[in-house]
Amino acid sequence: MSESVAGGLTHDELLALKHVALDGGLTGSVPVSCSGLGDRLDASTQTASRRLQALEAGGYLDRERVTDGQLVSITDDGERALRSEYADYRQLFESPTELTLTGTVTTGMGEGKHYISLPGYERQFESRLGYTPFPGTLNIELDTASVHARADLPGQASVPIDSWEDDDRTYGAATCYPATVERDGRAFEPAHIIVPDRTHHDEENLELIAPVKLRDELDLDDGEMLAIHVAEAEFE
Repeated sequence: MSESVAGGLTHDELLALKHVALDGGLTGSVPVSCSGLGDRLDASTQTASRRLQALEAGGYLDRERVTDGQLVSITDDGERALRSEYADYRQLFESPTELTLTGTVTTGMGEGKHYISLPGYERQFESRLGYTPFPGTLNIELDTASVHARADLPGQASVPIDSWEDDDRTYGAATCYPATVERDGRAFEPAHIIVPDRTHHDEENLELIAPVKLRDELDLDDGEMLAIHVAEAEFE
């Protein structure tokens, strides 16, 4: 069985998705024949068809049957999977670069205050981030370009936060990315993007933590635009 890679895809599925993208599937619907795709994958027509079916079932591409074949386009989830793979190759072959994400301040569901203050997380924040976060997160709704660029986040500098448990339950792991938060030329650091391994947030939602209440520090109201500059990774 093929090992899962970007976005939960197998290597074989990711390769098929890449070929659809090379045919133009990222920008619109393109004709794809299973026999032609099979030749490029060095696989049978039936195998190529199964790969497309699996990608469609997983939400990575859309297919439309037409009289002379099928039209295929890559979905947002498919693009994110490709961008995640691209971020891995960037680490191998490119010099590190800073990532900037932009979006607007929004009101969250209030869960951050509870989780940020839990002792199993708080101890790790203090020792690994160097500060005790304000009890709550600043929620950002990313713009369209930043939703796509977010796929590069795993290639940036990061700090792991381990899972832990108490007498009642297990609490999931997370990853923190060092960042500088900027609004109208005013910048604040240290801050971190926090990405839980398990989250109900969509890709357009981002959470920030800092040792202060960022809303007060930067005079923020809902709907105001922010830039988040994510520290580049240091490759050895």
